[in-house]
Amino acid sequence: MHPFAHPARGKSRLLVAIIAGIVALGAIIGTALWIFGPAEASAETATGAPAPRADGLPAETTMGVTELKVRGLEEVAEFYESGVGLEVLSSESDEVLLGRGEEPLIRLVRSDEPLPQPDDAGLYHTAILYPDEATLAETLMQVAQNAPESYQGAADHTVSQAFYFGDPEGNGVELYVDRPREEWTWNDGMVEMGSDPLDPNQFIDEHLGDAAAGTAVVGHMHLKVGDLDEARAFYADTLGFDVVSEADGALFYSAGGYHHHLATNTWVSAGAGPRSTEVGLGSVTISLPTTADVEAVAERAAAGGFASETTPGGVIVEDPWGNRIRIVALAQ
Repeated sequence: MHPFAHPARGKSRLLVAIIAGIVALGAIIGTALWIFGPAEASAETATGAPAPRADGLPAETTMGVTELKVRGLEEVAEFYESGVGLEVLSSESDEVLLGRGEEPLIRLVRSDEPLPQPDDAGLYHTAILYPDEATLAETLMQVAQNAPESYQGAADHTVSQAFYFGDPEGNGVELYVDRPREEWTWNDGMVEMGSDPLDPNQFIDEHLGDAAAGTAVVGHMHLKVGDLDEARAFYADTLGFDVVSEADGALFYSAGGYHHHLATNTWVSAGAGPRSTEVGLGSVTISLPTTADVEAVAERAAAGGFASETTPGGVIVEDPWGNRIRIVALAQ
């Protein structure tokens, strides 16, 4: 880490202590940064996002609360509150719910289990999506001031601009903003994504102080799995996501033409078996419009040999590695 002067808006100058440059994927184990080749301009006219499928997820699919089971509940909660700028929406002795405004984003649950190993299946990162560059710039400034050691890298993914961090127990966090959808390029149902350099200080300098909505949602989830063919069979063929991009060792899935709601990779977890769900990632939430949509997923899961557990407002299905996927209906 090395601090360097950042010219903030106005006459004052602030020190922003964050790593310059990008942390290469292969350089460290467990980094929250994912890599594509640099994006190239397409010579073809985009033929569009994936066509709707009878066995696919609704276009209105969104992601919901991420549950993390952590050993140091107070320390991790402090990171998300003081570092990332989330608000405590509710708090009990063994559980804290954090979000922005009225939107819950992360639920922390106390665990006494040993922390997972980097090559275990489980969470790669939770990606928090901001509505505008100014809100993201404010958040990055807060992280730089209160948790600079958490910074892991940044990249311009063509469809989005993303900054990567790790919480005190190694759970990855992506903070990002989308580029306008009309700027995304689709070819035969696949979206073009890149991984070009992105300077966090320049981003802050350009956008800090602009009008900011101040909200956030869980935009997508990225998971570590043991095998991509099995992951495709579960997340695409069973749950109903479309595969919209493939990189070396990774698959990206979406519904309704988003660049991705979920990703799976085997970069450090190839061959991993079932994991403990008592520490690390507790569950991922996928929100669907209606109860009928949830029931359709449960039926596909049963047909594919995946048992589902009924919960208030939805079901829970486990992927082949024990990652718990909570599927809920927005309209009860």
